[in-house]
Amino acid sequence: MAEEEPMPTPYCERAIEDALRYGKAILKFISPNDADVTGGHQRGYYLPKTDGVWEIYTQVPPKKGVNDETSVSVVWQDGRTTASCIKWYGKEKSEYRLTTFGKDFPYRTADSVGDLLVLIPKSYTEFNAYVLFHDTDIDQIQAALGVDIVRTWAAYVQDAPDESEQECVDRHFRDFVKSLTDWPKGKVFSTEAQKALINCIDALSKYSADRKLIEFTQAEFKLFRIAERYLCGNDIVGPFKDIDDFLKTAKRIMQRRVRRAGGALENHFEYLLKDAQIPYKMQPTLDGRPDVVIPCEDAYNDPSYPLDKLFVVGIKTTCKDRWRQVIQEGKRQPNKHLVTLQPAISGGQLQQMHEAGLTLVVPNKYHKAYPKVGNNATVMGVENFLDTIKRKLEA
Repeated sequence: MAEEEPMPTPYCERAIEDALRYGKAILKFISPNDADVTGGHQRGYYLPKTDGVWEIYTQVPPKKGVNDETSVSVVWQDGRTTASCIKWYGKEKSEYRLTTFGKDFPYRTADSVGDLLVLIPKSYTEFNAYVLFHDTDIDQIQAALGVDIVRTWAAYVQDAPDESEQECVDRHFRDFVKSLTDWPKGKVFSTEAQKALINCIDALSKYSADRKLIEFTQAEFKLFRIAERYLCGNDIVGPFKDIDDFLKTAKRIMQRRVRRAGGALENHFEYLLKDAQIPYKMQPTLDGRPDVVIPCEDAYNDPSYPLDKLFVVGIKTTCKDRWRQVIQEGKRQPNKHLVTLQPAISGGQLQQMHEAGLTLVVPNKYHKAYPKVGNNATVMGVENFLDTIKRKLEA
């Protein structure tokens, strides 16, 4: 019987409630630059300047050649209030930052790297803010708000229109959703997202494995949201028998979102293994039940099979907590790999992973936010990892 995920913390529940109450939020993984551990002497959190997003938290437009700022009051999860600023740096940097937090501020330290900042504008001068650490909290708030932080940030706006997609991909998604009468099982969403991109994007075959993993994950999230609106419309509007009936419906929808997010990454990484013609076994019946063993269970169970050709791989969308369970799985191989979309992590945690024999496999575009631990290569790109496997298996 599968072990149940821990419940979200009260901080996470309050963040969800606030975001839903005020109808908007910025969710952003804290980078080394945000925490000022890169030596750049930054004074606050970077905020996205994308059109349609900066308007969520400021009335100051992103004009080149000028600096501007707005004084704001921010109430944090522990009850502290900071007299902060939303600053636009247009003369040199061309970026927005939330700055000024006073002494002994606990959420911009080296250990904060990889945590999730949730910034909720009550108005253009008043904000609530939460910093979430646990993987469960990060999963739950994305599921509750219907956002997917595939890159480093996401914006939540109630009733926001869907992001435009290429016409071909949209047509594939609409046709698939119209064929549904109930929720499909297993890998169906992942497979359909992959098929749409393969059929519609001519250059996809030239994409690196790192880029494919991100593109597939984003496309599946888009497809899932379309299907959710189509299949859950009647559930959302009711009628409900009572409050318990409403809560059961909401819980069912959120659980489905959380399950999909974790399964999607596994499915798309499996596609990359097949595409690279690498032998593997998903969810093998081994000690601890790892996500993947390469090349197969028989090789793992054969004491004479060389360890340098044996790979035990975990797959987790986020890893700040979950990396520890990976090192407990498939114990015959002491050096393990963890595929993740975590866009940043603290140096302290990365050092712990390295000492435990765990190497992260992360899309290349996220690598610049990862600290270096001595002279050791503790983070690999996805394509580099696949090439390494093939080279060792063929040696």
